[in-house]
Amino acid sequence: MASSVDINEIFGVKDLVVVVTGGGSGLGLMMAQALEANGAIVYIIGRRKEALDRAASTAKHGNIRTIRGDITSKPDLEAAVAEIEAAHGYVNVVVANAGIGGPSLTDLPPQASLSDFRKHIWSWDAQHFNETFAVNVGGVFNTVAAFLGLLDAGNKRGNLKQRSQVIATSSIGAFNRSPLLGYAYGGSKAAVVHIFKQLSTSLGPYNIRANVIVPGFYPSEMTQGVIEQRNKTGWPKSVIPEERPGDEQDIAGAILFLVSQAGAYINGNVLVTDGGRLGVVPSTY
Repeated sequence: MASSVDINEIFGVKDLVVVVTGGGSGLGLMMAQALEANGAIVYIIGRRKEALDRAASTAKHGNIRTIRGDITSKPDLEAAVAEIEAAHGYVNVVVANAGIGGPSLTDLPPQASLSDFRKHIWSWDAQHFNETFAVNVGGVFNTVAAFLGLLDAGNKRGNLKQRSQVIATSSIGAFNRSPLLGYAYGGSKAAVVHIFKQLSTSLGPYNIRANVIVPGFYPSEMTQGVIEQRNKTGWPKSVIPEERPGDEQDIAGAILFLVSQAGAYINGNVLVTDGGRLGVVPSTY
């Protein structure tokens, strides 16, 4: 019998159990909402109770569930695993989305002298610089490690045709050679891309896939100022060929593709969703 090509079967996410870190705002919230609206059970993990509660209140079916925790804390991650294990016994997808910015170049004057450039980067707080890597790399990696048992249980559960997977949210900052958001942010996001390529190889024998979403300009706390300014002045093709920032439908399409049967044959993939931004700036992609 021929396989079904019905769109609801191919792209359906009904009854998936998904974990999204940093799901209380920004891209994490958009992904959580898209998944839950289409039938998935979504656990969002974050540090801020108010943001988590607001996110849960937007659930279409009442299936955005909150867990307060810090991804840099192994005890917090273990507690989250225990809570989900008690409720379901397995997960199908973990989206390691939580991340922070770092010391940036946004306050550096245009065409700054070498002296000014040196003074600016030397003034950065070392703890802030290192914290960016602790969250964006260490926290993401530990999130994956914490949930491997439940991802394996998801495969054994057999509720889906596609195998379990981990997905990281990186950034085009990983590939952009003009580091407006700073070297710690771009470096940490580049590290995530490479680690997930390695994880796709390391986890393959255990039937767990690893993929990366690489967003460009999307609404978030980190990009709010830039997007508000550009919305006033416009988005020329020289900035983004699509002449706009990404929106909820754009990121929904990416996550629904990857976690559904449509993305079942995807492993070790780096999915850039940036409206063509990397094509018009110096980049290494």
